[in-house]
Amino acid sequence: MISAVPPALDLTAILLEQDQPDRLFDEADLVPARMLNEFTYCPRLAYLEWVQGEFVDNLDTLQGTFGHRNVDKPSAKPVPAKPTVVKPAAPPPKRRPSLFDDLDEPAPPVIEVVELSPVDPDDLFAEPQSDREDSPPVTTRALTLSAPREGLVAKLDVLELDGMVVTPVDYKKGSIPDNPFQAWEPERVQLCAQGLILRENGYNCEAGELYYIESRRRVRVAFDDALVMKTRQLVKQLREMARNKKIPPPLVDSPKCPRCSLVGICLPDETNLLLQLERTNEASPQGISQTPDSNLGSGTPAPRARSLDSLWDETQPIGDSPDESDPTSTEFSSPHTRPHPASDSVMRNPSCDAQRPAEPVSGMRRLLPARDDALPLYVKEQGAFVGKDGDRIVVRHREAKLVSVPLMEVSQLSLFGNVQISAQALREIADRGIPICHFSYGGWFHAITHGHVHKNIQLRIAQFAVAADPQRALALSIGFMTAKLRNSRTMLRRHGNGKTAEVVGVRDLDQLAELIHKVERASSIESLLGFEGKAAKIYFAGFARFLQRGEGFDMAGRNRRPPRDPVNAVLSFVYALLTKEVTIAVQAVGFDPLLGFCHQPRYGRPSLALDLAEEFRPIIADSTAMMVINNGEVGPSSFLSRAGAVALTEAGRRSVIAAFERRMDQEITHPIFGYKISYRRVLEVQARLLSRVVMGELPAYPGFCTR
Repeated sequence: MISAVPPALDLTAILLEQDQPDRLFDEADLVPARMLNEFTYCPRLAYLEWVQGEFVDNLDTLQGTFGHRNVDKPSAKPVPAKPTVVKPAAPPPKRRPSLFDDLDEPAPPVIEVVELSPVDPDDLFAEPQSDREDSPPVTTRALTLSAPREGLVAKLDVLELDGMVVTPVDYKKGSIPDNPFQAWEPERVQLCAQGLILRENGYNCEAGELYYIESRRRVRVAFDDALVMKTRQLVKQLREMARNKKIPPPLVDSPKCPRCSLVGICLPDETNLLLQLERTNEASPQGISQTPDSNLGSGTPAPRARSLDSLWDETQPIGDSPDESDPTSTEFSSPHTRPHPASDSVMRNPSCDAQRPAEPVSGMRRLLPARDDALPLYVKEQGAFVGKDGDRIVVRHREAKLVSVPLMEVSQLSLFGNVQISAQALREIADRGIPICHFSYGGWFHAITHGHVHKNIQLRIAQFAVAADPQRALALSIGFMTAKLRNSRTMLRRHGNGKTAEVVGVRDLDQLAELIHKVERASSIESLLGFEGKAAKIYFAGFARFLQRGEGFDMAGRNRRPPRDPVNAVLSFVYALLTKEVTIAVQAVGFDPLLGFCHQPRYGRPSLALDLAEEFRPIIADSTAMMVINNGEVGPSSFLSRAGAVALTEAGRRSVIAAFERRMDQEITHPIFGYKISYRRVLEVQARLLSRVVMGELPAYPGFCTR
């Protein structure tokens, strides 16, 4: 028996993928060289940008765009394509051996001519262009090329051609790094990807250059076998990551995060902390939290599916002071005036004071801004016209100019009643991603105008899947309602400090504590809503006791559609404003605001926004209503009563909007993460945490519960 000896393997060819047959990637599957840079820097960043379509600017990205302002302008000079090449055709298929093989005449060689670009036939036998005196070097800018075999596409900042020898030049914002390569690995990999694209397009490219704008110097990067192998390996890993549709874990306490423009979307430290809490809970002997809350009655273990909720009571808020600013303060500011930062710390459980850490959670950083620089713009003047003048929004009424605001200072535009907007203003506002919210004259939120739908289709697919799964939808609904009832109970306990037991309503607190435990164990959406309805009846009975008596502000329970007393008129209007804010937040994250998990879908109703708004009704909306009533910001003249229905006048709505904006702009210490952010920022953080739960990255939704 003769054993066949396997041929020797060419390891270099295998590593450089030269042993594989030619394959062509579709245009949609081409990996941008810039995404390869992001993937090398942070895989999670590349996933957010390339797979989910997320991107926001910050100072670094804007400075980078400014540094590219010249090289982003395409050159008008023609760029020579690769010449006609002559290569042997593919060998004919093998045939069976023949007895007459020795008599066969050798077949003449077959030559295949592949014409890739029209050139003069004499040039096929001419000297290389780089050696000809009449062929000066060519420099071009903003050239886009693709390589279907490599599966890459890139926009080259600068390309220098000397005949068929080319050198890509990539512009970088910073200065030359102090390392042996004088370049960071993501930049070298991105430049090498450009070199591979140029090679596939027939050019001779052995090296590239990085131009550092701050240093005003170039650094040469040779495309050796090691760098080529590394680049192709990263391309494979990036494509595999996108194919798996699973977001990579965030970096742990990385110095890369603070200056990343997507840090407010990624939430690296927040995600890591919640996952750490979950692992800690799983490591406990019973797998669930056994710590009782003396303010909630018995410490019955919570179901495993809601482990983060059970850990919530053990996680104390971190802040400088436990005192919260009094929501009945008489401080006043207009919607476009920043109030003085108040110490709006979250409410603490007094029974846990001894367990509260004296220092912030180790490694926890506030990487996102506490509040937005831009503010909402409300237009309530009937017959007003919203137009555009350069980079400003101008509101006019007849011939009078009411207000002129820079577009960059507007976060949202709210139109009440009969207000018109020009096509030019509408297009510019939509292009900038500013939502336009439409209210009826009476304050009903019934429409929103925005630009293209968010690119993150994966999140919406997952949202529909969760909504179609009764158990997963119930788990999220329990999280929303548990947080709402906890915050409702906190509101009653907070405003009862120092008052008699009759005013505080100790029995109400006990009943709410019992209902919280029932909500945590609800077996269906119907039973959950039943418990929530009972809790709301108890809560509003206690809420009415803390309102200023007299002047028509007596409240006999919650009523609506239409409201039949001034208190309910204020509550209905504030709830509409809150729903607007949450709708904007969930839509900015990428959700479909019309499909909820607890509130059933109904034509035109933002069910998901109503779900997420539940936990914020007591601490934002109800607190605002109490503020304007007890501070005298609204009075009997602020309401209009007709046929038993009560509505706010235009002056009354103006006062309520001002108070609502003060509340949304107020900073509060996050009960888990320990940093201070505004309530408007809290809505965004909670919406993003909800998206992590829906996508499967976090196991349970951590509701926002104040102390």
